[in-house]
Amino acid sequence: MKRIRTIIMGAAGRDFHVFNTYFRDNELYEVVAFTATQIPNIEGRKYPADLAGRLYPDGIPIYPESRLEELVKEMGVDQVIFAYSDVSHEEVMHKASRALSAGADFRLMGPKSTMIKSVKPVVSVCAVRTGVGKSQTTRRVCQILKDMGKKVVAIRHPMPYGDLSQQVCQRFATYEDLDRHKCTIEEREEYEPHIDMGIVVYAGVDYGVILKEAEKEADIIVWDGGNNDFPFYNTDLHIVLVDPHRPGHEVKYHPGETNLRMADVVVINKIDTASSEGIDAVRKSIEQVNPGAQVVEAASPIFVEDPAKIKGKRVLVVEDGPTLTHGEMTYGAGYVAAKKYGAADIVDPRPYAVGSIKDTYAKYTHLSAILPAMGYGDIQVKELEETINRAECDTVIIGTPIDLTRITKLNKPTVRVRYRLQEIGTPTLEDLLRRFQ
Repeated sequence: MKRIRTIIMGAAGRDFHVFNTYFRDNELYEVVAFTATQIPNIEGRKYPADLAGRLYPDGIPIYPESRLEELVKEMGVDQVIFAYSDVSHEEVMHKASRALSAGADFRLMGPKSTMIKSVKPVVSVCAVRTGVGKSQTTRRVCQILKDMGKKVVAIRHPMPYGDLSQQVCQRFATYEDLDRHKCTIEEREEYEPHIDMGIVVYAGVDYGVILKEAEKEADIIVWDGGNNDFPFYNTDLHIVLVDPHRPGHEVKYHPGETNLRMADVVVINKIDTASSEGIDAVRKSIEQVNPGAQVVEAASPIFVEDPAKIKGKRVLVVEDGPTLTHGEMTYGAGYVAAKKYGAADIVDPRPYAVGSIKDTYAKYTHLSAILPAMGYGDIQVKELEETINRAECDTVIIGTPIDLTRITKLNKPTVRVRYRLQEIGTPTLEDLLRRFQ
């Protein structure tokens, strides 16, 4: 029987998971290529033979997504699988149109085909868009479960931007682990807060292997979602965040709407800074698409170590990169802190940007007064460092979840912004987690 020739479109995350769970040992299909987007330096690599399995002794090439039509025609591709997140419904169909017009079918893989069952209970924290507040919510869930006497292990959505063969299953319990695995800024932003809480976190490429290792030391698994993707594991309690700063996005982005429709618990976050119209709009969406979900309302109050470093100062604001780029936010916690604590001026970073940081502003034209903490490799981290050091300002406000001074040498005073989830009213997450137990 002729195998169905397949391309998987991705961004070094769900694409590899879809392959591992559905296609790797499936003799009905031949995955001839991955295409990559969003993440620098992914294309040109291979999905290695030691991960690809017996059907792929030479591994699988990874090409730029821009070559999709060409690859479909040259390779005689029968179907294209779309496997990445935080893309508008309209954009997904543009991708579909490209595949269809080139002669291939277009397909999305759902939870039944890609979720893995754990022998331990799983609580997932996901969202409808990047930058809604998953990280502080995950930390809140982990702390509640710890206080209940449970041994909690977090498993983070993949960010395998290095040598894939060396990233099959990664365990992070100390800062030294971050250095040993040569973590990018994006990875550190997600792993460091867990480490600070004493929570072991796993990530990598093969989430079957990862789950087996995590189960050895956990009473409960907490799935720490990435972007607005749905979980890789069957979930016993699915918590999903919506953002009243972006009302309507909860039903306009893939696969965020899937998350909303699947949710057991929906958290309306940032109600302390959102408009009443935005809050009402997301409430209405929840009622329309998932009226049976439990709704928790929450704020994300911010804290700074030394407000005097901000008041009356010219500040450069550095924010979480993914939130600003494919999350499409125009500001974050650092900008809010600059306004709250009386900065005299927020310096435009664009005139000081160099290299790939300058390219980021060219690609994401909605960005202006804030600097995304891009750092997918050593070169980009150096370019971020140079951009910050070139800026004419009094203080650098670090609105990322990590201390950038640990991995960069900055020539200006810095102040970190911290934020946490704070439920308002009832039910609280603790109420719901106790019922779950």
